[in-house]
Amino acid sequence: MQVSSLNEVKIYSLSAGRSLPEWLSDRKKRALQKRDVDIQRRIELIQDFDMPTVSTNLKVSRDGQYIMAAGTYKPRVRCFDTYQLSMKFERCLDSEVITFDILSDDYSKIVFLLCDRYVEFHSQHGRYYRTRIPKFGRDFSYHYPSCDLYFVGASSEVYRLNLEQGRYLNSLQTDASENHVCDINSAHGLFATGTIEGKVECWDPRTRNRVGVLDCALSSTMADKEVDRLPSISALKFDGALNMAVGTSTGQILFYDLRSSNPLIVKDHQYGLPIKSIQFHDALDLVISADSRIIKFWNKDTGKIFTSMEPEHDINDVCIYPNSGMLFTANEAPKMNIYYIPVLGPAPKWCSFLDSLTEELEENPETTVYDDYKFVTRKDLENLGLTHLIGSPLLRAYMHGFFMDIRLYHKVKTMVNPFAYEEYRKEKIRQKIEEARVQRVQLKKLPKVNKELALKLIEEGEEDLQNRRGKKQKKTPNILTDDRFKVMFENPDFQVDEKSEEFRLLNPLVSKISEKRKKKLVMLEQQETLREEEEEEQEGKPSDAESSETSDDEKGWVEEVRKQRRLLHQEEKVKRQERLKEDRQTVLKPQFFEIKAGEEFRSFKDTAQRQKLMKKTLGDRLQLEEKVGALSVHDTIVGSKQATFKLKKSEQQQKQQEAEKHHHQERRKLRRSASHLKSKKGRGRPFH
Repeated sequence: MQVSSLNEVKIYSLSAGRSLPEWLSDRKKRALQKRDVDIQRRIELIQDFDMPTVSTNLKVSRDGQYIMAAGTYKPRVRCFDTYQLSMKFERCLDSEVITFDILSDDYSKIVFLLCDRYVEFHSQHGRYYRTRIPKFGRDFSYHYPSCDLYFVGASSEVYRLNLEQGRYLNSLQTDASENHVCDINSAHGLFATGTIEGKVECWDPRTRNRVGVLDCALSSTMADKEVDRLPSISALKFDGALNMAVGTSTGQILFYDLRSSNPLIVKDHQYGLPIKSIQFHDALDLVISADSRIIKFWNKDTGKIFTSMEPEHDINDVCIYPNSGMLFTANEAPKMNIYYIPVLGPAPKWCSFLDSLTEELEENPETTVYDDYKFVTRKDLENLGLTHLIGSPLLRAYMHGFFMDIRLYHKVKTMVNPFAYEEYRKEKIRQKIEEARVQRVQLKKLPKVNKELALKLIEEGEEDLQNRRGKKQKKTPNILTDDRFKVMFENPDFQVDEKSEEFRLLNPLVSKISEKRKKKLVMLEQQETLREEEEEEQEGKPSDAESSETSDDEKGWVEEVRKQRRLLHQEEKVKRQERLKEDRQTVLKPQFFEIKAGEEFRSFKDTAQRQKLMKKTLGDRLQLEEKVGALSVHDTIVGSKQATFKLKKSEQQQKQQEAEKHHHQERRKLRRSASHLKSKKGRGRPFH
């Protein structure tokens, strides 16, 4: 179980925890559950609460016993029984579900709006009836007093289907080109629809007349935010008799009082994503709004953020279990998330043990790594010498590599590198000794990399100390003591190349100072070697740095740069002369290659002739083939021409043909004629 906290509000993710690989068999999963403590502690509140690929919609029945979920692929609906904490049934559909609604207290009456314009009515046994609406639907609402279903979609009309009479009624004509969402107020029955133009039209079902229009697109624009497109209405929800929340495609939520055309609060999600769902929590006066990335809880009076949560996968729908602190989300992933927020309310009665369990939980982040398996690539297998196991049950192919048992991996690794533990032990001992040395009296010891730069920084630090004596100045940071630049004096890759052209041109005056510094470096290295030979720890004092007599005049700096340029040109000229001298001294000798036995030498002219032949036209090539004899053209009786080609044989075919010809000639020489074996007349018995 994963615990997160924002604004001192704890959110428990009941679906988080160690996940087992899907390709494991049921037997291995049961064995892991018995052996692994982390898997045993994992909370599976509802068994198999997931979809094969993606979940799109979630609803809870009015009696609170059943949770309905729609998803794909293949398109299906699953019903979960909270009293049994398992799945009750599953039904597959012909098309994907756009939205659905539960009309009864339990699962006995359900309406599904599909993506192929069909509307299906399901009862307890299965599909009861199916009909079709004229245009593609986006959303629908059910008006309980009149038993009317209102469908909105890719049309300016709102279609009405009366379930009592079983027929379509006159549709409502709106001013919009398309309608995205709709909702009916349960208190007074006002019907509202959100349009693609960013307006909300309200209708009275009793008189079938429009009673008002809200321009939400104009109200959602802010002075400090640029508008790149016209906001359309993506979510709509009534709160009580007088309040309504509208979500736009640009990520704003507008909270209205129906008596006013101006919103009371405009809340921005700051992501620019369409609002997917809007819910209300009456006990704490909260609005729960969600886009595909985040779910926000905020106060509807002040707009202050109460808490928020960002699931790992994109959100498709949010459903709150009534009168509790439990929340379900449908995601772009097989697993549907279950969250429990104790501040919002108690746990439902079918999982009341959560109240006592949440008091003992600790904040442990979710780990999606399979601890019992090691992911290895093909290169890792080559290093371990296990390429022969590819295709066997010991390696399970996954993405760009394989999963293998962690015990087998450790066993093979110790066999490949048996001294790995000894090297690890020596490295740990060395680290312990280095930590102990830090506590001793520190001597002035230069690093192994960039010694001259370190010595320069030490001298500058000493000069700063002398200048600051008796003065109150801010202490400047030293690079040698800063951990951010520690690698610069440890890794040889950061060694400054003083012989490079860039260094010599950017630092023309360094050469004068470096001579004195090199003498000092030699002295310090000699002192270090003496200390190592004597094996005594002596406190070394560096020699006094001689004052560098560098001129600050710009003229001297320019002269030094010119001098360095002349030196660089001279060095490049010398290198060029040496290369020319080497080229002149090199004598090109002909190389001879031996032809393999059974092969003939082909001159390079053959390829040139072949290239010339390919450049010629088809007519010229046909004439050449006729001369050679590989092509013969004849006139037919009808008047057309017939061309016969003789395909060129390869060398192997020619050799085989010659060998067969030679073999036939030898056989003819050895053949003995049987013409002398003739029977004489009168010999033999006559046949009767």
